[in-house]
Amino acid sequence: MINEEDLSIYFEDEKDDPEAIERPAVVTIMGHVDHGKTTLLDSIRHTKVTAGEAGGITQHIGAYQIENDGKKITFLDTPGHAAFTTMRARGAQVTDITILVVAADDGVMPQTIEAINHAKEAEVPIIVAVNKIDKPTSNPDRVMQELTEYGLIPEDWGGETIFVPLSALSGDGIDDLLEMIGLVAEVQELKANPKNRAVGTVIEAELDKSRGPSASLLVQNGTLNVGDAIVVGNTYGRIRAMVNDLGQRIKTAGPSTPVEITGINDVPQAGDRFVVFSDEKQARRIGESRHEASIVQQRQESKNVSLDNLFEQMKQGEMKDLNVIIKGDVQGSVEALAASLMKIDVEGVNVRIIHTAVGAINESDVTLANASNGIIIGFNVRPDSGGKTCCRS
Repeated sequence: MINEEDLSIYFEDEKDDPEAIERPAVVTIMGHVDHGKTTLLDSIRHTKVTAGEAGGITQHIGAYQIENDGKKITFLDTPGHAAFTTMRARGAQVTDITILVVAADDGVMPQTIEAINHAKEAEVPIIVAVNKIDKPTSNPDRVMQELTEYGLIPEDWGGETIFVPLSALSGDGIDDLLEMIGLVAEVQELKANPKNRAVGTVIEAELDKSRGPSASLLVQNGTLNVGDAIVVGNTYGRIRAMVNDLGQRIKTAGPSTPVEITGINDVPQAGDRFVVFSDEKQARRIGESRHEASIVQQRQESKNVSLDNLFEQMKQGEMKDLNVIIKGDVQGSVEALAASLMKIDVEGVNVRIIHTAVGAINESDVTLANASNGIIIGFNVRPDSGGKTCCRS
């Protein structure tokens, strides 16, 4: 019997659909805080806005689309990699390609390593954008050398990772980056069927004083229409209005298109899935039932792995992979702890160390542990305020 409340059953592999056609790639830009992610997003947007749309007020809906060589690319404008992982923790896989921005004058930083591990854990291909090459102190070769330690080896050096030197400020190299995104997308054979009823993921959502609950959605398959009956996470409704990333009202949105909708009964969460149903009655029934189920689930004890129930789950054979994040006060203790853990031999359990770093346990560590259902081990370190807040939520 099909459980229609499980929205994941409506997400099929489009590659097997004979009517599926090519769809735009969805790209996330990640990297260290001052390495130029925002400048790069702005630069791409400004160089590629089509004539007639330039100067228009852009709508902040958490994503935007550009056109390059006649093909569209969708960029997710998510704040850092926390949003990327929060979405994955809720079961959503939205990104096709990750752009890792590294400043040529600064090299690999802690957040760079976090971004690499988040992208690898999600099995998303990485293109490295070596930014700020116009700075007098820039050293792109050093960046390449440092990144080889994390398994990102440039094609020129016999590896498989594409490196693109650029300046987000001047716009140099932006066209090369877009060309590389196109090539990687082509290899991936990204497809969707616009004839299907729409399914996709919430990028962000808010309660607007005048319009009520609104949600920015990324259509992943099918076509979304104004008037569609929809279930979004644990909310439901009928799409009253739809706006694209340029602030224009639109009637339909195909695969890989980001839109903002109104007409739902409550505010969903980023990473929630949405599915269109044939009538509003069915959508309401499923939405209400999902809402009730989520309340019950919250009341139940969290099933996530904790050190207390870890060995119990291992003994009962409930766990196949143990994902571990290690934080320590010095690199030596982190490495020693990692080496000791790798020697633990429990039959049927594979220990995977997915991230190690020196410093306090932060929000990024907690979201990664949540997304991969892993545990964090801290050696002589405590969680910072962001890490504590994230743990509680």
